[in-house]
Amino acid sequence: MRKTLLLTAVLAIASSLFTGCANTEQKMGRGIRNSTEIIRLGEWRRAKEQAALFESPEVAYTTGNIRGLHRTLARTGVGIYEIITAPFPPYDPVFTSYLSPDPVFPDSYKPNLKSDSIYATDSNLGFSGGDVWPTIPGSRFRIFETH
Repeated sequence: MRKTLLLTAVLAIASSLFTGCANTEQKMGRGIRNSTEIIRLGEWRRAKEQAALFESPEVAYTTGNIRGLHRTLARTGVGIYEIITAPFPPYDPVFTSYLSPDPVFPDSYKPNLKSDSIYATDSNLGFSGGDVWPTIPGSRFRIFETH
């Protein structure tokens, strides 16, 4: 009887924390996006690109790499923190003075929708343009791009 009562109490607390709250969903989603930064490396690529453009190409290989690594690890840490604290307030993005709430990409690469029949705009052609894997640079297959 004790185990059943304990299990019921744990399930009741968990269901009250994890259901019916849009803020929790937003915080969890933001945490998952940010925690995968260590795989995506968007901050690293952007830091190198910005250092090369605004400082010098030599700086991109040294300071740009270090700045990119630091920003990547910071965003990953913020993501892990937001995943752990998703059920608890405050639900606003944290550490926004240093990092934007949404993942960033280099200015030279803007991902598009994944090339999939869900997002296809013209099913009569039998194929559509899009990215094979939007977070990986060079995965573009854009037929209908006008620029």
